[in-house]
Amino acid sequence: MEYYVEWRLRGDRYSDAFGNGLTLASGESTRDMTKISEDADVTVFQGKKGQILRVYHEKQGDAVLCWTVFENPTDEPVTLELISSFAIRGVKADRMHRATSYWSAEGKLLSQELTDLNMEPSWSNHGVRLEKFGQIGSMPVRKWFPFVALEGVGASAAQSFYGVQLGCASSWQMEVWRKTPEICIQGGPADRDFGSWWKTIGPGETFETPRAVVAEGESLAQVCDRLVKAQKPRIAEVDRDMPVIFNEWCTTWGNPTMENLDRIGKRLEGSGVRYLVIDCGWYKSPRHDNWFNAAGDWTPSRELFPEGRIGAAADLIRSHGLIPGIWFEFENVGTESEAYQNTELLLSRDGYPVSVGARRFRDMRLAENWKLLDERMIRLLKENGFGYLKVDYNECIGAGVDGAESYGEGLRQTICETQRYFRHIAQELPELVIENCSSGGHRLEPSMMQLVSQASFSDAHEALSIPLIAANLHRLIRPEQSQIWAVLRADADEHRIWFVLTAGFLGRLCLSGDIFSLAQARWQQALDAVGFYAQVRHIIRDGYTDVLESTVRDYSRPEGYQIVRRVLGEEALLVVHTFEKGANPPVAPLLSGFEVVRRLGSGTDADFRGQVILARKCWTCSDA
Repeated sequence: MEYYVEWRLRGDRYSDAFGNGLTLASGESTRDMTKISEDADVTVFQGKKGQILRVYHEKQGDAVLCWTVFENPTDEPVTLELISSFAIRGVKADRMHRATSYWSAEGKLLSQELTDLNMEPSWSNHGVRLEKFGQIGSMPVRKWFPFVALEGVGASAAQSFYGVQLGCASSWQMEVWRKTPEICIQGGPADRDFGSWWKTIGPGETFETPRAVVAEGESLAQVCDRLVKAQKPRIAEVDRDMPVIFNEWCTTWGNPTMENLDRIGKRLEGSGVRYLVIDCGWYKSPRHDNWFNAAGDWTPSRELFPEGRIGAAADLIRSHGLIPGIWFEFENVGTESEAYQNTELLLSRDGYPVSVGARRFRDMRLAENWKLLDERMIRLLKENGFGYLKVDYNECIGAGVDGAESYGEGLRQTICETQRYFRHIAQELPELVIENCSSGGHRLEPSMMQLVSQASFSDAHEALSIPLIAANLHRLIRPEQSQIWAVLRADADEHRIWFVLTAGFLGRLCLSGDIFSLAQARWQQALDAVGFYAQVRHIIRDGYTDVLESTVRDYSRPEGYQIVRRVLGEEALLVVHTFEKGANPPVAPLLSGFEVVRRLGSGTDADFRGQVILARKCWTCSDA
C-alpha cells in the first residue's frame, strides 16, 4: 500500500482508459509527477511544470492522518481542478462498506461485493472501473458519510480491512477505482466535474486540503473504532463527565414560556440532569406567523420573557440547579426575519440570493456578519450566563456561491469561515458547551465534530428506529458526543419508556417530552436510568464497540432485533432492543465468560423492548 496524490492542473491531458467524464484522477498531472523525497511522515512529489505536492501521512496512534499541501514556486499562476486529501494505491479487496445517510436515517451500513458493482478488472486490465460518491453543498452528511472501508475476503486478498474518514464540511468526494487487480482509493474536496470546484494558485502561494484519517484492522469494527478514536474534539470541561441533558423542544414545541421552564426545572431538581436547553421559538413575536421562518434577527420574545429579558429565563433555570442552554441557527435566516431582506450580507449564486425553502444564508466571509453575530449571539450568551449553545442548521446551500473563481471554491471558503467562527465562539466563551445540530445529523463529520462537545444524532426524536441510528453512529463519531433523545410521553407504558431510555445508553442521554404530566412510576424509570447511566458512562466514553448485530432492514417498519456490545477492560455494556418479530434475541453467547452486574429495562422476550446489561469478566464461569 502506497500513499500518493491525485491532482489535475488545468490544461493537462485527462485520463485515458475511458475514464474521462467519470474521473479527473490518473491524468497527465499525476502520471508525470516525480517523487523527490520520502520519509515516514511525508512524501514529496514534483509536477512536470515545477509545482510541489507534499503528501502528509503522519502516524497518530492506531491511525494515519493524511493531507496534501500544494505549492506553486513558479512565476505563473496555475489552476487546480482536482487535489486529493488522501490517495492510496496497491490495495487488495473484494468488498466495500459505506455509510448511507438521509434525514432521520443516518449511518445505515451498505456493504457490497465489488463484483456486484461490476468492478472486477477486464480480461486485459484495460478500461477503468470506478465507484465515485460524495456530497454537494453545506450538509456534508447527506446521502453519504465521508467514509469508506474496503475488505479483503476472497482468494484475491488477505483477511484485512482498510478504512478512511474524511473531514470536510463542504462538498467532498471519494473514488474507489481500478484497472488491474489492485485498487486505488482517493478523496478530498469535490473536483471540477463533481463539485464545480477549481482554485487558482498564484506564484509563491500554497493550498492545503482538508484532513483525512486512514486505518487498517482485522475487522470492520476495529477499523471504525480506530478512525473514530482519531477524532480529537473540543469538549468543554463541564461536559467531560457526560452529564444528562434535558431539551424542552418535544415538551413545549416552540413555546418556552417562563411558566413552562419553571415547571420543567422543578421536576428536574435533584434528578442528575445538568442542562436545561431552550430550543426554537424563544425569539417569536406577534408579527411572525411562523417562528421557524422568523429565525435570523435573534431578538428575545417580549411575549415569552418579561420585557424580552431572556436573562430572567436563564436565572430561573439556574435557580433549579441547572445550566441554561439556548438554540441558535446563526448561519441562516428565515423568510420573516429582517435579515432575509438584507441581501448584501447573504450568499448569492449568479447574482441572486441563494433561497432554499424558508432559508437564505449569511456570507460568513463578511466581517459585518461576524460583528452582527457577536452582538446578537455571543453578547446574549455572555450577559445572560448561558452555559450551553445548540447550533442548528436547517438547509443546504447547494453547489456553490459567488465570490471566488468557482462556485465550489466560494462554498469551501464560506464553510471554512463558519468553522473559524465556531472557534471564535469557543475563544470568547471557553467553558461553553457547544452542540452541533443540522436538522439532526447532517453535519456529523470529523471537521465539525472536533469543534464541539456534542452533536444531535438525528431528528428521529420519537421514531422506532432510534436505537438503530444511534448504533450506526458508533462507526462514525465518538459515542460520548452522540446526543440521543429519549422523549417521555405521558400515555406511554413502561415498556415504551424503557425502549427510549435504554437507546440513550448508545451515546449521550438527552431527555424531553411530557415531563409535566408524567406519572411518578414513569418518572422513576427516568431517574433510575439517569443513575445507572452515571455508573456506566466511562464505558460509553472510552470503550470499544466490538459487536453491532442487527437483523433489521426496514427502518420505517423495523422487524428483528439489535444487540450492541461495548467493552472496556473487564467490563461490558450490552444494549439490546427488539422490534416486531424480534423477541428473544441471542444475548447469552455475548455474555459467555461474564457475570451480570445489573440489568435495566424490560426483558427482551417480547416485541419493542429495550434493556441495558452491565457485565464483568468472570474467570470462574463459562456463561452468564
